[in-house]
Amino acid sequence: MNDFIRTNGELAQAVFDEIRAISASPAPGRGVTRLGYGPVETAVMARLEEKGRELGLEISHDLAGNLWMTVPGEDRTLPALVCGSHADSVFDGGNYDGLAGVAAALLAAKTMKAQGFTPKRDFCVVVLRSEEQGLIGSKAMMGKLSEEDLDRRWRPDAPTLGESIAACGIDPAPLVSGKPVVDPKRIAAFMELHIEQGVRLDMPEGPRVAIVTGIRGLVWHRTIECVGTTAHAGAIDYPYRKDALAASMAFLTHMHERWADRVARGEDLVFTTGILRTPDAGTFNKIPGYVAFSLDARSLSNETLSSFYDEYRREAQRFGEAYGVEFRFDPVGRLVAQKSSSELIGRLHRAADELAVPVIEEPSGAGHDAQTFGLEGIPFAMLFVSNQNGSHNPDEAMRMEDFLAGAAILTRAAIDFDR
Repeated sequence: MNDFIRTNGELAQAVFDEIRAISASPAPGRGVTRLGYGPVETAVMARLEEKGRELGLEISHDLAGNLWMTVPGEDRTLPALVCGSHADSVFDGGNYDGLAGVAAALLAAKTMKAQGFTPKRDFCVVVLRSEEQGLIGSKAMMGKLSEEDLDRRWRPDAPTLGESIAACGIDPAPLVSGKPVVDPKRIAAFMELHIEQGVRLDMPEGPRVAIVTGIRGLVWHRTIECVGTTAHAGAIDYPYRKDALAASMAFLTHMHERWADRVARGEDLVFTTGILRTPDAGTFNKIPGYVAFSLDARSLSNETLSSFYDEYRREAQRFGEAYGVEFRFDPVGRLVAQKSSSELIGRLHRAADELAVPVIEEPSGAGHDAQTFGLEGIPFAMLFVSNQNGSHNPDEAMRMEDFLAGAAILTRAAIDFDR
């Protein structure tokens, strides 16, 4: 473990520092901004490709624009072991979300090269594009984008995703064909290191590395409208009101209580209303006739998630009738819960034991490209390393010793994959 830290810390720090410099947000931003299929993400991928060439890795790109850097194996007919993560970030986000996983995979490749180790099968470092916009690079690789995906904009003033992809010299047509542009059968397994996006690993008394048991499924609505009647606050008595805000608050409070009940029964579930707004024309002396809010619900159990969502829709109907309002839902979005491979979890545990790195197990509440691999029947596993100050913000932080401990586990598991 000490040898790994001594020989790899310099490369890791160089990757983090150089990519931060390339992608620093324009003032007054303080973080990094490398939007998917944008020029900064492209520049970041070019610099990571240079790092791969410096390590003597074989370089290729798939038709979705993802970068592949390979240590050739003894038997190149075998499906490859793939490790990596994404190159993009959210707007003015943190430097390590995604990049830590790419750097860890590069360290594994560097270690193989330095030890003169030839894996039985190809070991591939993959750098995926545009994860933050909805796992776009990995979904595109599997031909699973839709025309609706191509028409979406990351920000209101941004080009569409399809326009951004085309601006990179990539033909979007194969990416919405339903046919993979990378053969899933050529991938034996996918492992990804990522910063933890919660707080559990940053507790002073516990382990600072986790093995991820699975990725929670997600059901969401970006916009749910509650439509009532706008009226004078003093002129409409209680029985005659169609108050969209009162109805929305009562409904959301009820669903928050229903969430607490399910958690108390031992169900894995998280529920968030991230948006709640009245029109700009709203004032203190008007009954709100319109409210818009959002839904984000997640669970490791697809059954729990479906049950909660069905209850959510039923209760919206009930509260709408009780308050004389109507709840209108935009198209629902879904991601299926994915369980990590038990075999790969076992391999990561053995590697951690051999390196004397304490670990815990925990689920991932956030989505990751690993889900895309799992949906194609490819075994996957993930490692989390502690981060400070949360994720998706300029103050995101990660201690180098925590990162190198996780990277050492990933490297040992990769080297021992066919032993």
